[in-house]
Amino acid sequence: MPQQTRTTSGARVVELSYYPVKGCAGVAAREALLTPAGLAHDRSFMVVSDEGVFRSQRRDPRLALIRPAISDDGERLTLHAPHTEALDVPVDTTGARRPVDLFGTAYRGIDQGDTAAAWLSDVLGAPSRLVRVPPEHDRKTDGRTPGTSGYADSSALHLVSRSTLELLNRKLAERGTAPLPMNRFRPNIVIDGWAEPHTEDRAHGLTIGTAELGYAKLAIRCAVTLVAQESGERAGPEPLRTLAGYRRAAQGGVAFGTKFSVLRTGRVAVGDAVTVTSWGESELHASDGSPRTLTTR
Repeated sequence: MPQQTRTTSGARVVELSYYPVKGCAGVAAREALLTPAGLAHDRSFMVVSDEGVFRSQRRDPRLALIRPAISDDGERLTLHAPHTEALDVPVDTTGARRPVDLFGTAYRGIDQGDTAAAWLSDVLGAPSRLVRVPPEHDRKTDGRTPGTSGYADSSALHLVSRSTLELLNRKLAERGTAPLPMNRFRPNIVIDGWAEPHTEDRAHGLTIGTAELGYAKLAIRCAVTLVAQESGERAGPEPLRTLAGYRRAAQGGVAFGTKFSVLRTGRVAVGDAVTVTSWGESELHASDGSPRTLTTR
């Protein structure tokens, strides 16, 4: 049974980021509204092929070079990219719905028009269109705590602690490899003050600001972590090669960070205290199926 002990231990939010267009660059925030689907505007847009299949940095790493900015009311989206004139997109929330495909699951999206499609196609070098989550979007996400999200890969929020990244960077240094920045992992919330790496694996209930979060699952990492977010280029086998040595998950792949669902909406801000309201066991397991001990080495 989870331990119902409230613990702050000096942990605080040190970074908040949301990603208006799935796969594109993030927007740093000092304060944000936390909705049932995550930070306001997070993954509310998605780039798709002409056939409606989502584009990702897994195959289109140049998405990292597109820097979106969205107005507070969500009515205007501006897209920036190197050596390209910025595009201002009046957001359409009432247009015709079209089918879109996210990891083989069918959803609907509102196409944002030919001008946005032409701009994205030119930047990415492949026919592309921009869609927005429709207001009636009613996606159910899975995990220990079910929830909802926009076009995120799975749950509403992705959370990583600084100590987790510091452990990885120590292990990279042992291989003679340069440290990686946090943006390789594209989290929504970064926490400092947890001395033990991967404490987020066991923090199954959290309150931050006026919001409450429930643990959903480990974040299983993919090839997006190989993309240098500043250049939009794949940068080699790290961090997946090193993570495979100490963070293999029982369900396959490697885990780094955790996903959370929103139990109570509210406002969160950089500097907010993080209170753990419920502790549980880590779901990370060794390849033989036995629980794996987390280590700070």
